[in-house]
Amino acid sequence: MSLEAIFASRALTPRDEIADPVVLVEGEKIVAIGRQREISVPASANRIHKRGLTIVPGFVDVHIHGAAGHDVMEGSDEALAAITSKVVARGTTALVATTVSASEEVTCTAVEAVARWMDHQKQSETALGSAEILGVHLEGPFINPARRGAHSDQWIAAPSLAIFQRYLKAAKGRMRILTLAPELPGAAGLIAEARKAGVVVSLGHTDASYAEAMAAIAGGASHATHVFNAMRPFTHRDTGVVGAVLTSPNVTAELIADGVHVDDPAIRVLLAMKGPPGVILVSDGIAATGMPDGKYKLGTSEVRVTEGIARTDEGKLAGSTLTLDRALHHLLGLGVPLREVLPMLTSNPARLLGLDHRKGSLQAGADADLLLLDEHFELAGVMARGTLVNQSRAKDSAGF
Repeated sequence: MSLEAIFASRALTPRDEIADPVVLVEGEKIVAIGRQREISVPASANRIHKRGLTIVPGFVDVHIHGAAGHDVMEGSDEALAAITSKVVARGTTALVATTVSASEEVTCTAVEAVARWMDHQKQSETALGSAEILGVHLEGPFINPARRGAHSDQWIAAPSLAIFQRYLKAAKGRMRILTLAPELPGAAGLIAEARKAGVVVSLGHTDASYAEAMAAIAGGASHATHVFNAMRPFTHRDTGVVGAVLTSPNVTAELIADGVHVDDPAIRVLLAMKGPPGVILVSDGIAATGMPDGKYKLGTSEVRVTEGIARTDEGKLAGSTLTLDRALHHLLGLGVPLREVLPMLTSNPARLLGLDHRKGSLQAGADADLLLLDEHFELAGVMARGTLVNQSRAKDSAGF
């Protein structure tokens, strides 16, 4: 197993800044990181010099439906291979495959496919150069029809322990996040069951009042799906679920920072209230990500993408074509420092999933998911679990 020594001008772990760093990578893991004068590099190591560049952890996307013309709900290895190969070239080295409301059979097929793909990742060397799937984010069907967004009302269902247990079984222990509307009858019992199974409960597609949302948080909900979108609006006398999320320090908030889903002043309010540790940047990417305008599938529904914006026939936003490197630049454009934005893409989502020991940070023992950023914070190279990403897939990338 070869040892790689990567030298750069600085590294953001993202907690700490290291000047003149070297990162030692062996196989899929980081074995050491520190200042060059502090790390002994064996003579046998393959030295990779990248002066002028910054090393940061790979991005972790906890809410993504598809890319490259494919959707998670297709329930096929082909779809998951295409999605993971497309987004890794834009810096996403790990993701949680996200469903959309559909029939029980279609959802089970998709969830089973994700579990199968995760087993494949462990056994196949060809999967190392793509984004790693970390589990399933079940978005729907236990949502409020009044806030369904792009979800088909045909498949929305009342919270059901029996249905959820079926999905848990299909996931084979890989269920990571459950999005639901906490105000629905039966939601409290489902929250308790999900937490018992180790699943993060997220408030989303909800018309919950402040009191209903706070009750769910007290019951174990700790996350909020694409905050502001598909939620009861915030007003000064009816703060609703948004008010509960903004004022609950232990609840993390997803943000789609594409300049379409959330206006910049609302982004500033969210960051001011939650602080960088409380925000997680997500793509909510669909099959159209990385593709030209046209018609695409989101689950079983058809959406149209015009100028990169996806909408249903009703005119509702239907996910996005955002990639996380663009989300990074959107927040940088608002004047948020790189050191504050990076955790929202790396350590925050990894911590939400309980995987911060191996994802979202540069530390000994963590997976070797590394990005190189140039002086303009553009991607200049991607390493996924110790494997250099094929530069033909990483457009405009200078590479390692």
